[in-house]
Amino acid sequence: MTKDERTTSTVFIQVAKAVIAAFMGIRKQSDLENDAANLKPAQVIIGGLIGAMLFVVSILILVKIIVNLN
Repeated sequence: MTKDERTTSTVFIQVAKAVIAAFMGIRKQSDLENDAANLKPAQVIIGGLIGAMLFVVSILILVKIIVNLN
């Protein structure tokens, strides 16, 4: 499949998988090489920023829920 044939959803899923794996610290070498060959740095940076924002917001919501239980 060439880069022109790849759909936006396919790229989104690949970026999401790469970011989640990076957050958890696990990744197969073959997947890492595939991402490096197919993803643009800007895509990974934007995905990382979105992932970080979602993580922070989810932690804030969880803390707010726990504090309001008392």
